[in-house]
Amino acid sequence: MTQVDFYILPDTTREARLDFACKLAETIWRKGYRLHVHTQDEDQARAFDERLWTFRDDSYVPHALSGSGHDVPVTIGWQALPEPALDAPGIEAMLNLNLAIPEWFSRFERVAEIINQHQDILTAKRDCWQTYKQRGYPVKAHKL
Repeated sequence: MTQVDFYILPDTTREARLDFACKLAETIWRKGYRLHVHTQDEDQARAFDERLWTFRDDSYVPHALSGSGHDVPVTIGWQALPEPALDAPGIEAMLNLNLAIPEWFSRFERVAEIINQHQDILTAKRDCWQTYKQRGYPVKAHKL
């Protein structure tokens, strides 16, 4: 069963949420996991792709947009299903930056959600928390 982890930030800005998402993506990759970052739309995917190059001077996270044809351990996408399809071996974790839960989240061993104190994100992620719990998924909160 998919383990869901919520990371709760004290910050209110969307930028702080994305900066933490970059750090979390780097941590997940350094632990040897393949990761898919699911975004709200193409604009957010492209912005996150750029942010992974610049969030810290000494950082490197091998990544690419889904469907680019690059075999990298971190993919970023907004589509209904990441490319390559989730049935491809090796994709173990998803970092969900989308405000909603994608229908196919349960194909991953781990799902990470990031909450900060921005009202839109708080509201959406509270709903996500309730949905996961109602469906019986193990949910864990990490206050930062």
